[in-house]
Amino acid sequence: MSIFKFISLLYNNFGDKMETRYLEKENLEEIIRILNDGGVVAFPTDTVFGVGVRCDRFDAIEKLKMAKGRPENKPFPMMVSSVEQIKKVAVVNDRDEKIIQNFMPGALTMIFKKLEAVDPIVTGGFETIAIRMPDDSFILNLLDQLGIPMLVTSANQSGLPASLTDEEAFEQLGGRIEAIVRGKSKAEKASTILDVTKSELSLARQGELTLDEIKSVL
Repeated sequence: MSIFKFISLLYNNFGDKMETRYLEKENLEEIIRILNDGGVVAFPTDTVFGVGVRCDRFDAIEKLKMAKGRPENKPFPMMVSSVEQIKKVAVVNDRDEKIIQNFMPGALTMIFKKLEAVDPIVTGGFETIAIRMPDDSFILNLLDQLGIPMLVTSANQSGLPASLTDEEAFEQLGGRIEAIVRGKSKAEKASTILDVTKSELSLARQGELTLDEIKSVL
């Protein structure tokens, strides 16, 4: 028995279960309906399998924390479909915009200082916000149709390996979230996380993209 299935069985024995449905990418209207109703949905991305909610559904953010067993003080990254959406929530300077233009959409998450108007619940009380624009047509279309960014993190129990397929996502999150979109992630490594809140760029997490590659465009 895999560690994923063991955790799932442990939760199923001791926690309140909900029905987790499998959906196809073609079921876009149903996926959007679930998200609009405050549901939690997992789906394949251009990096690892993700799970997310609308960024303005604070009840759904709490459900996502419970589903993952995530610490209260650890914020979720935001997923957007355009540069315009980034500028509505984050402080973006000329250097940051050049990085965005060169590496987004893609496997890069950038940590910005948040705009004052962004509710602290969205950022877990932090003055910073992590944002990614995925290189995936399904997710970009989903975000466009949804009309608002999502908070998206890896589809796994906190502290366990990220899921790469819908089966692995179900083993870890089945019974805890409303739906899982069938598919397989396009990569086996999470995105590089770049901190742009200071004058000197630094990595919070190393993915496929390196700091030298990022600096080469500046």
